[in-house]
Amino acid sequence: MTNPSARTHNAAQPLAQLSPKVVVAGAVGSIVEYYDFALYGYVATILAAQFFASGDPTAALLNTLATFALAFVLRPLAGILFGHLGDRYGRKNALAATVLVMAVASGLIGFLPTYAAIGVGASALLVLARCVQGVAAGGELGGAASLVAEYSPNHRRGVLCATTQTGALTGALLASLLVSALNQLLGTATMADWGWRVPFLIAIPLGLVGLWIRTRLADSPHFAELERGEEQAKAPVLELFRNHRSGLAKTIGLSILLFAGYYVAYVYVNIHLQKVVGVDPRLAFWSTTLTLAVSVAATPLFGRLSDRVGRKPVFVGASVAAGILALPCFVLLNQGGAIAVASHVVLGITDSALMGVALAAFAEMFPTRVRYTGVALGFNVGAALAGGTAPYVSTWLVNTTGSALSPAYFLICTAAVTLLTALKLRETAGSALRDV
Repeated sequence: MTNPSARTHNAAQPLAQLSPKVVVAGAVGSIVEYYDFALYGYVATILAAQFFASGDPTAALLNTLATFALAFVLRPLAGILFGHLGDRYGRKNALAATVLVMAVASGLIGFLPTYAAIGVGASALLVLARCVQGVAAGGELGGAASLVAEYSPNHRRGVLCATTQTGALTGALLASLLVSALNQLLGTATMADWGWRVPFLIAIPLGLVGLWIRTRLADSPHFAELERGEEQAKAPVLELFRNHRSGLAKTIGLSILLFAGYYVAYVYVNIHLQKVVGVDPRLAFWSTTLTLAVSVAATPLFGRLSDRVGRKPVFVGASVAAGILALPCFVLLNQGGAIAVASHVVLGITDSALMGVALAAFAEMFPTRVRYTGVALGFNVGAALAGGTAPYVSTWLVNTTGSALSPAYFLICTAAVTLLTALKLRETAGSALRDV
């Protein structure tokens, strides 16, 4: 067998070999996955009333957010499971499975009976469906990043991998747009009664579209070459821990702020504006929608920037910006009105910088033999530590301390972790991917 440390794939997959359907499959699958996964957070205040005992609204909301966080606990295990499938048997089949599982879990939420109908059984069914969503999400971006990175020319890997993250943001944007439009069209009372079910039911046809697109793909040239030589890792996770612990640790550290920033900016701030600042729910949803729209546009620009100046400078700059801007942004959020919306957008842009650079950098840390597992596990450990917990911790901090600024300190702490990790990063922009 070829020495794993010595062999790299030919730079340059010519651009002609990068079929547009590969980029589309990466992005569309992520749209479906993150439409479903983010939707739960956007209707969290409604789900709290529908699925948990209503005596204490704050306790019900915290229970709903704890269920939101629980899905993230399963994501690292799902990363190992789907990583094993993707590194042993190909990216294509694993990615098709993630889309199908997510669509089924999300569609089921739309059919669930409420607490008023069956009591605590409704809470249990919601928790179960959310856990299945977590399993599906755990396999998504690691595989999509591996597939797109392995098709991409070295000098454009940043911007092309950023399209996958753009897909994730677009999915969240679609969820936010739909919830915002339904709130506007149906009104708060009807939305709370039955309108919240509509976006979950739409997940079923969306998932079927994503599945159709992904089943028509061929696996990447890197994996195909590995498969021809029968050089796949027999136990990818064991090989990862044996030979690539440094890359795994860096992926986790760089993911901490990315996920904290994502779920504060795109999920928690919506709740904060409604429950803490007291703005109309429709304004809170439209603020989130605008923030997501700006981030969708900005993410590929940061991916392109990372191709030009390097991955490390973008990570460092985004971490510093997030740490400096978190507190003033929350001061302005608490003012309400247009200034709150503007500060919300700023929080989103700092996170879009991280999203633009992350997947290319992570893919470049691991060889093809363990790339899916390495990216999926590292990314999802970061998600479990700082992503799923972000709305819960932020809500708990405000409730416990009485300070509407306390979520900013959570962001500052996660920014420090990612900055320290980024400072130790070896530059990989423009480098060839290792095959084994």
